[in-house]
Amino acid sequence: MEPQAKIFAGRGSEDLAQRIAAAYGLPLGKVVMTDFSDGEFQPSFEETVRGGRVFLIASTHQPTSNLMELLLMCDAAKRASAKHITAVIPYFGWARQDRKDKSRVPIGAKLVANLLTAAGATRVMTMDLHADQIQGFFEVPVDHLFVSSLFVPHIKERNIPNLTIGSPDIGGSKRANTYAKMLGSEMIICYKQRKEANVIDKMTAIGDVRGRNVILVDDMIDTAGTLTKAADMLMEEGAQSVMAYCTHPVLSGKAYDRIEQSQLTELVVTDTIPLKKASPKISVISVARHFAEVMQKVHRHESISSHFIL
Repeated sequence: MEPQAKIFAGRGSEDLAQRIAAAYGLPLGKVVMTDFSDGEFQPSFEETVRGGRVFLIASTHQPTSNLMELLLMCDAAKRASAKHITAVIPYFGWARQDRKDKSRVPIGAKLVANLLTAAGATRVMTMDLHADQIQGFFEVPVDHLFVSSLFVPHIKERNIPNLTIGSPDIGGSKRANTYAKMLGSEMIICYKQRKEANVIDKMTAIGDVRGRNVILVDDMIDTAGTLTKAADMLMEEGAQSVMAYCTHPVLSGKAYDRIEQSQLTELVVTDTIPLKKASPKISVISVARHFAEVMQKVHRHESISSHFIL
């Protein structure tokens, strides 16, 4: 019989970890982070993990210390003789570096995968990767969950008339197409041209949005430049309203100002990353119960295929 699982959290994901642990039905395990004056830190598990399964919950958003905390916790669990070490990474940072898109650049997502495996992770659980192929960067099992199982029912409950699902860029067309099929709606794509990273030069819409209520879907929202520009452009094209559903609220730079000044009526995100501040236009759906259910099934060696629905 498997010993009871234990759940620990990195400091950047404590609130979400508390909700996951409550949904799982376990108290959050005690891990103490000792900070040194030069900026180093050291995690210490204050309870035994020998021979059991540990779930280490930590999104790897900025600052970089969130990733380093997770790596050190993996190593500590390995050296404390944990049998199974599952790195639960609701938001997998560095995922945009999934390939060499120009000369002399790293493949950061692959490097992070190597680091997690070397640190001792025997399984990885994450949600809405920026690129599905990142699963292949790991030599350990990866449970890639999709937020569509939460977003689609939420959208259906709203009974939005004249609904059109849109992607803010070409790269998200597969996701938008899947949502459109699940919701039985029309679909449009926003085509953008960039001069440099995070700077959009030109944007146009592929498809008719006149008189439609548009929902833009994406895996993440960073500076909000693409999303807000798309919303404003779609309203100029005759859309009745534009809102957005984005999994990971990175929201860096001027993102909050752009959202509040844009014609987006609402932005729905999850709690994979804690919001830096509240906004009247931003609503949050928790992924805690979703992760807790999958973690329970993983611990009991049950099938989790029903959760792999995009």
